[in-house]
Amino acid sequence: MNKLVHWLAYGLGFAYDNLQDFMVWNSFLAFIPLVLSFWLFRGRGRRSPLWWLGAVTWLAFLPNAPYILTDLIHLVHDIRRVHSIWIITLILVPQYLLFMGFGVQAYVLSLLNLGHYLRRQGLAVWVLPSEVMIHGLTAMGIYLGRFPRFNSWDILTRPDALVEGVFSHLLDKRPLAIVVITFGVLLVTYSLAKALTLGLWLYWREFRSQGGRDRLHGII
Repeated sequence: MNKLVHWLAYGLGFAYDNLQDFMVWNSFLAFIPLVLSFWLFRGRGRRSPLWWLGAVTWLAFLPNAPYILTDLIHLVHDIRRVHSIWIITLILVPQYLLFMGFGVQAYVLSLLNLGHYLRRQGLAVWVLPSEVMIHGLTAMGIYLGRFPRFNSWDILTRPDALVEGVFSHLLDKRPLAIVVITFGVLLVTYSLAKALTLGLWLYWREFRSQGGRDRLHGII
């Protein structure tokens, strides 16, 4: 028993120590477009100049959510420095999966909120084209963030360098190939996560409509 408690304490301590700065920072950046999507697309506010400013900010920060997937490269480094298979399997890998899952889910919910807004505006036919277009823009944003190391706020602070970076990088074959591959990964990941999210939501709605809570309380 003492060994188990000692191992759990060590594992939790390792997980806390391994909560690196990039995880906290990138999670915060992924949280921004998620919050903005609820304000922009689930609220009842009209499309004022402030709304449009929020929409541009949302689109600028949106690539930060799936960008978290590229932090998988840090997992390889962490695995090499950890010599316990149990720490790797039970703590390190789940920690990264949770981290990346948050980024993917923030991206999915943001686009689902956009789709809800478009349908509410009578523009349901634009939901799929909008998703595809945003996947493309996000793929370019991920490349610009991972390789030339641009940030979302560089649109305001370094617009000239950003434009130059877009033309100097994304017109070459290798960067373009990376963007295309990233687009494909986004498309597949988003489709699967979206189906899972909608499935769980429909199941929960059905569960509530049939008085599932009361039956569950009766069983417990």
